[in-house]
Amino acid sequence: MYRMFYILVLLTLTLNGEELSLSPTKTENAPLEQVEIDTLTPLAVDVSKISEAFGHLIGKNLESIGFKFDMTQIIKGLEDAQSGKDSPMTEMECVQAITSIQESVFKQQSTENLLKANEFLAQNMKIQGIISIETEKLQYRIDRQGTGAVVEEHFSPLIRYKGTFLDGTVFGSSKENELISLDETMPGFTKGLIGMKEGEIRTLYIHPDLGYGTSGYLPPNSLLTFEIEVIKANAPVTEPADSLSTTHPKVRGNPEIALPGHNPKAIR
Repeated sequence: MYRMFYILVLLTLTLNGEELSLSPTKTENAPLEQVEIDTLTPLAVDVSKISEAFGHLIGKNLESIGFKFDMTQIIKGLEDAQSGKDSPMTEMECVQAITSIQESVFKQQSTENLLKANEFLAQNMKIQGIISIETEKLQYRIDRQGTGAVVEEHFSPLIRYKGTFLDGTVFGSSKENELISLDETMPGFTKGLIGMKEGEIRTLYIHPDLGYGTSGYLPPNSLLTFEIEVIKANAPVTEPADSLSTTHPKVRGNPEIALPGHNPKAIR
């Protein structure tokens, strides 16, 4: 939501900052040779390429706002602003209008995703091999049996994982073996890991009530699916030789599994 302000800042700098003008003009009474040299200082740049790239930057940020803009009118607004024409809305009115639309889209998406999550778990429970940990809230399937130690509450297991949405889109995964703390992961992830054995691979199906619900940086009320492999049930905390620092398990670099409210990237 707040990316809109980022876009407004970019546009303001572009439209109001004379030093950022993307169309170099000849200075009055200045020799032609001097103007040509100035346009190459401090670095020779391709203004056309920069202009196009800047358009891409704006376009990508527009996509993140949550609804489709009329690009023809956006271009018209840019041109009108540069020519000094009045805007059809004040900046505050524009921001408020966008916020209102975003809130409406958010509520609609939340309702639709919750319905999909409920329907999926109800149907998924009918499939052979699916086990329920919490009725209509948390299910799992064992993809490979494990034979080692068992993960218990408050443990810090070493794992590998991949998270996907209902449509199969991957939203997060471990880059390598990850040492995490079960006290710092989302409820569904924590409950789903408890009882797993070393070497086991399990697929978790987490209802939004045990995931992020309408908070976090993922789409609201998303059902989350995780494929998890337990490498070590409870990895010890490493103590450096100098004893001045300790490597603790954490989930800061993995916002997609972090405990709600402790997610550094959970900014809407």
